[in-house]
Amino acid sequence: MRYITGILFLASCYTAFAQQKDTVSQVEMEKIYNEVKTPHKYGLIIVPSDDSKKMDCPSVFRKGKNWYMTYVIFDGRGYETWLSKSKDLLNWQTLGRVMSFGDTTKWDGSQRAGYIALQNNKWGGNYKLKKYKGKYWMSYFGGAVKGYEAGDLSIGMAYTTVDPSIPHEWKRFEKPIFTSKDADVRWWENRKLFKSSVVWDKGKTTGHPFVMYYNANGDSAKNNIKTRWFERIGMAVSDDMVNWKRFNPEPVVHHPVGITGDAVVQKMGDNWVMFYFGAFWQDRKGAFNRFAASKDMVNWTDWTGENLVQSSEPYDELYAHKSFVVKHKGVVYHFYCAVNKKEQRGIAVATSKDLGKSKINFVNSTK
Repeated sequence: MRYITGILFLASCYTAFAQQKDTVSQVEMEKIYNEVKTPHKYGLIIVPSDDSKKMDCPSVFRKGKNWYMTYVIFDGRGYETWLSKSKDLLNWQTLGRVMSFGDTTKWDGSQRAGYIALQNNKWGGNYKLKKYKGKYWMSYFGGAVKGYEAGDLSIGMAYTTVDPSIPHEWKRFEKPIFTSKDADVRWWENRKLFKSSVVWDKGKTTGHPFVMYYNANGDSAKNNIKTRWFERIGMAVSDDMVNWKRFNPEPVVHHPVGITGDAVVQKMGDNWVMFYFGAFWQDRKGAFNRFAASKDMVNWTDWTGENLVQSSEPYDELYAHKSFVVKHKGVVYHFYCAVNKKEQRGIAVATSKDLGKSKINFVNSTK
């Protein structure tokens, strides 16, 4: 009996140690919040050319001395992916498309919403894109049906051997890597798949070098709760950027109600930090940006304090969400999608230091 009791005691100690190891402490979470918070809103930095278009989902990277941003534009048919350039992260010049509409008989003919992959993920690092097998990579969600996120939406992979700072059409795999109809689809993702973010973890924390986080929604009931309009963040892994497999049956970050989505991950010291957006939660109004942190890329500790970015200005009074955060020369830039009450959508930025105010407004808007 004494031997068995000793074994049970050691087992309980190991379990407690494992749980503690997987958890980011409150002290660390507070430290991360103070490092990434951006209380100063500079304002809009890129807006659509007319009210029929909506701009969304910024992704920022560096090439040489310049910064570049990919983002998506919805024009009534679906999403295309565009590229802009900046010298200072505040003033941006549109360069052109990198993924355009195609043949509607193809699975992704009317929806091509792309997100940069394999970026240097060190917090405050150089934010450059890294090559794998001689290629730059981008994940995207695609669909054939015209309309706002209409029809089946699946995740695909694109690549290029050309300088990513030059606007050109990226090549795409012929077939998606994940769909909502796959045999191994999980309960929370059997309807539509959305934004994905791919990290190159050379330390193979998960046992694999490439880790993808993506959000999706599903129709299945879980714990007797219908989940049709929920979105959650889950993960997948790969050893070669071509063949992918789902990782774990459950989402890694989610909330009881509404949307949890658009994860972008960086490494801050010993912690992985996931920037994501929430919307329509029980205890918070509108759409807003938040973060979670992890030691192992699988178990995530959610920040329970103030939002990183939320609605406060006329240009983002409806939604302030979908983040991409960089730290450069001691200043944190938090890029996000700003939506006003007219449902005009553009890209705005908040900063850790007061850099003044933007003079850019939405078309046909004086605010």
